[in-house]
Amino acid sequence: HVLRDDLDSPSGIAWGDGKLYVANHDEVLRFDFEPGATTLPGEATKLMDLPAAGNHWMRNLVLSADTNRLYVAVGSSSNIAERGMEAEEGRAAIWEKDLTKDGFPRHFAQGLRNPNGLAWNPASGELWTTVNERDQLGPDLVPDYLTNVPLGAHYGWPWIYWKKFDDDRVKWQPPEFIDDYVREPEYALGAHTAPLGLAFAVGGERLGADFASGAFIARHGSWNRKPAAGYKVVFVGFADGAAGKAKPIDVLTGFLDDKGAAHGRPVDVTA
Repeated sequence: HVLRDDLDSPSGIAWGDGKLYVANHDEVLRFDFEPGATTLPGEATKLMDLPAAGNHWMRNLVLSADTNRLYVAVGSSSNIAERGMEAEEGRAAIWEKDLTKDGFPRHFAQGLRNPNGLAWNPASGELWTTVNERDQLGPDLVPDYLTNVPLGAHYGWPWIYWKKFDDDRVKWQPPEFIDDYVREPEYALGAHTAPLGLAFAVGGERLGADFASGAFIARHGSWNRKPAAGYKVVFVGFADGAAGKAKPIDVLTGFLDDKGAAHGRPVDVTA
């Protein structure tokens, strides 16, 4: 193990074509790296700056299938922008960086309070994400969610949740015509369950036909809800490239004891 001064609260990681991408809380770095190496050789190349720290500091990454584009999830720094929208510049969003040329990244999607897991749906080729919604509206609001993320999508944060509901606590003027283009998420995962890691099933050989099409999700668990919610890995079944209407299937449990005390909190999954 080598201590490096260019790693600062790293969380997101992706690899492709001999390059390792690492997301610090405030920047994305690229290293030359081949599988099997035990150290990161040489100096890192900084690809882009990110809004630093904030209440949601994790920055997850995923590469496009052709490894030409990198996607970065950046959460908000607050619950409902209570410190002003200026403090949320560049946040509550997914960014896209074209790795084939110089230039700034672009907003790929916005209005996502805390997007975290990022993965490609193998059936449709779409980017999907898990999102932690807002707090302080009671134990059963607002449902966190799993959704596809088309280019240019806006999911309403902080002004609107689940397309239909205005959050009257927000003081700041929303973008013009937001009601006309804000999107409804695809699949509710329960309020305050804190979904983080996301991975789509790759065939059904290992877990059987019931798990052949769909997504595995690490629900990290609530910090402010009684009774506690989340604290498990679940599977959401898909049909024709879209999330079905059935409830999630428990895959890995036991993180909460009978008294509601936590003995672990799932963060990520892989398939």
